Amino acid sequence: MDNITIVVLAAGLGTRMKSRKAKVLHQAGGLTLIEHVAAAAAAVAPPERIAVVVGHQAELVEAAVAGRGVRFALQRDQRGTGHAVVACRELLEPMGGDVVILLGDCPLLSPATIESLVAAQRGSSAAATVITTVLEDPSAYGRIVRAPDGSVAAIVEHKAATPAQRAIREINSGIYCFRGDLLWRHLDEIGTDNPAREYYLTDIVEILRRHGHRVAPLLIEDSSELLGINTRAELAQVDSILRARKVRQVMLDGVTVEKPETVTIDAGVEIGCDTVIEPFARILGRSAIGEDCRIGACSIVRDSELAGGVEILPFTSIDSSRVDRGARVGPFARLRQNARVKGGARVGNFVEMKNAELGEGAKSQHLAYLGDATIGDRANVGAGTITCNYDGARKHRTTIGPGAFIGSNSTLVAPIEIGEGSYVAAGSVITDPVPADALALGRGRQVNKEGWAKKRRETRAK
Repeated sequence: MDNITIVVLAAGLGTRMKSRKAKVLHQAGGLTLIEHVAAAAAAVAPPERIAVVVGHQAELVEAAVAGRGVRFALQRDQRGTGHAVVACRELLEPMGGDVVILLGDCPLLSPATIESLVAAQRGSSAAATVITTVLEDPSAYGRIVRAPDGSVAAIVEHKAATPAQRAIREINSGIYCFRGDLLWRHLDEIGTDNPAREYYLTDIVEILRRHGHRVAPLLIEDSSELLGINTRAELAQVDSILRARKVRQVMLDGVTVEKPETVTIDAGVEIGCDTVIEPFARILGRSAIGEDCRIGACSIVRDSELAGGVEILPFTSIDSSRVDRGARVGPFARLRQNARVKGGARVGNFVEMKNAELGEGAKSQHLAYLGDATIGDRANVGAGTITCNYDGARKHRTTIGPGAFIGSNSTLVAPIEIGEGSYVAAGSVITDPVPADALALGRGRQVNKEGWAKKRRETRAK
């Protein structure tokens, strides 16, 4: 929308969260609260016209949304919402235009509602428009006191309200759109005549009326959009709403989600059509899932990329890794730290890969640890195989050539290279390179002592 500036109030600690972390850095739906609000703001105004007011843990809050190109204003001492808006004055007043005030702990607000707020303000003669809603229990919120003409006469905090005002169920959301010239002209008139000795933005309503201006309400029926977060219980409530929205959206986009109430999908996740998500799966972070995949029950995929046609069997964990088209992983497998499974490869139960690559059509089906390894196409890694990648000081790499066969319970001591098409006999400890097409044996020679067991039994029977 043209000629809009947006202020996002995000400086507070949030003492009722009982946390050492700034409130807006807590997560809901897979993103921090401030990321949700900044995303909504960026859908309405260009980033250079968005100012985030920071205070507690300012550097961390800035880092959370720095990639969006927004600007920041520091509120060194948190002295109320009015004081926070003053902190933006130098950044925003020269830009002109209308000013929208958003709350950094209100992550459910949609861009469409912000646009409706701006449209309502611009379609009226009011100096400002405030979003309101009606709650069954409004006790935690300031009340909207209406004038006879329906405009906002005052916003009264619950503690200061009379019994008659406390009976009002229409509440102040804290979200406004102001005519910028009038906001900046009268902002300094906000005082601290209140028990907390803070500058409350709500006082601007009476100030504007005193100067002959109206403040209009915009009543929103869906009060869930305006849910703010002050406690962990409210955080959980908002998280549930965001996740339900995300699961519904992916289903509308062509993804099958079995028992959707049990599935967790973060806001930044992308999933292709005709993929099936089984119960209790968690797909987190910036993961991207291709078309025609299946994510098994109770699996966890975090910050990973799965190409089309991938099957992840139940109870598998994939973190910061990639699985190429047609590969199958699990059940009970673990991929982490830049593991890659190439097309058509198979990773089976209780196999762990770390910073390792499994080539096209290669297999490691049972009980193996493959760390810091490159495994060639069509290679077969037997059960119980270990790449010994750490010498107590440094990590070393194992290279297994295409078509190689690693027998069960083999121990490959890195750095080492196993040649193309070679065989490693079961139970071997391999410390030297194996040439292509060779057979490597690294185990003690078997000795059979005839009659030993019989003699032992006879001795124990005496």
